[in-house]
Order: sequence, then C-alpha cells, then structure tokens
Amino acid sequence: MPSAIKPKIVNAPDDALVIAGRRYTSRLLVGSGKYRDLEETRLATEASGAQIVTVAIRRSNIGQQPGEPNLLDVLPPDRYTILPNTAGCYTAEDAIRTCRLARELLDGHTLVKLEVLGDEKTLYPDVPETLKAAQILINEGFDVMVYTSDDPVAARRFEEMGCVAVMPLAAPIGSGLGIRNPYNIRIILENAHVPILVDAGVGTASDAAIAMELGCDGVLMNTAIAAAKNPVLMASAMKKAVEAGREAYLAGRMPRKLYANASSPLDGTFF
Repeated sequence: MPSAIKPKIVNAPDDALVIAGRRYTSRLLVGSGKYRDLEETRLATEASGAQIVTVAIRRSNIGQQPGEPNLLDVLPPDRYTILPNTAGCYTAEDAIRTCRLARELLDGHTLVKLEVLGDEKTLYPDVPETLKAAQILINEGFDVMVYTSDDPVAARRFEEMGCVAVMPLAAPIGSGLGIRNPYNIRIILENAHVPILVDAGVGTASDAAIAMELGCDGVLMNTAIAAAKNPVLMASAMKKAVEAGREAYLAGRMPRKLYANASSPLDGTFF
C-alpha cells in the first residue's frame, strides 16, 4: 500500500517568506497605528503573530521625541522587524527624507516601506513620484518594499529597478472593501519574481484568506485590526486567515464546475 502523501504545512521552514534575504515564518504584516493606546498595540501585535511591524515615522515616536511614550518600548526591535513607512508623504522628496530619518533613528536600518500618495481623499499612490523616490532610495542602499496601485506594468517596473517587495493595494487605504480587482493581482503574481504582498483595503478575515488563496506572498494590514470592535480578537482571526489561505493555495483548489458532481460516484456500484 503506498504511503500517505504528507501535505505541505504552512510556516514550515521551506515555506518561509523571504524579504531582503531574511526569512519569516509569518506572512501577516501589521501596522502600529490607530490603536487606543500602546498596550492595545502590544496585545494585538502579539495576537497577530506578525514578525514585521510597519511604523509611520511622521506619526509615531520611535525616539525622535525624547520624554514621550516610545512605540519601541512595546514593539522592541529585538523581537520584531520594524518597517518604517512614509505614510503621509505626497512628494518623492518628503518620502526620501523620511526614510533617511528612519535609518538614523534605527541605527542604520535599511528596510523601508515606501509610499508616496497622490490624493488626500482616496490615498491612492502617485506612481511617478513613487518610482522617482524608489530609484533614489535603492541607489542609497535602502531595501525598498513599495506600495503601489494594482497596475501590473507599474509592479513590473518596481521589481525591475530593484525593489525587494511590491505591495499593490486591494482597495483604498482604510476602506475595508476587500480585494476589488483580483484579476490584476493575479496578473502581477504571474509575472513577479519578488514577494507580492496585498497592502490596503482588507476589512475582515475572509479578505485576507482570499488574498493568500490568489497566491500572494503575504498581507499587510492595520485598520482592519485596529478599527475592529475587539482588535486583539481580530488580530488572532487575521493570523488564522492568512495561514488558512496559504495552505489552501499550496493544496490547490478543486476545479469549478457548472453542474453538480456526486461526492460518491455511482461507477462500479452493484445496484
């Protein structure tokens, strides 16, 4: 009798998420803003199981404001990979300046999340300004994870210039609308050779699972957890959703069919 096939288990060492040469067992990345206080930030982050936490340098104190509560007191860099982001920047120059500040505050840290916004109402990215900033930051030795639109051409350009991860939006930041254009995400995935992580628009656990079932390498979220009625419980739900979605993707779903197909076929039966 042939031996049973062992399923490929999510978070096994051979299924690590690799970003800028570093391996992570969690494929859920979380933000650190919008919580009631630092204690809730700590508890929700722990419940999420995330190993990468993004921090808005222009809005969070990580040492630039001595004497005030420091985010790093509850999210210590020896436990988490701190991912500085350029949230709130509307020009390439502002984004570059913010990344340089983060590198100084974090003792030479080079992994950053780049976002350059083009519209205050939709918070959609300004792709030309983002391209400009990305090229300068890469030339300066930064490892750039880039927030962009779900345009496959833009995603390819960012990969070609040397970004270590491309992060297309699923829907506008903070909207909770879920993945509005899964077809564009699939096209991006088909042509990518760097990690593709859905960033922005996730509202609940099913959205995260869908992103992972599409084949995304990970999901980054903040508002979906922080704005929940129970952020800590939602963080736990998101952890499970990302893991389940990854396992489903690796397992390979059954084909869709228009008509029914009996679970117990009649072929070979005697009556």
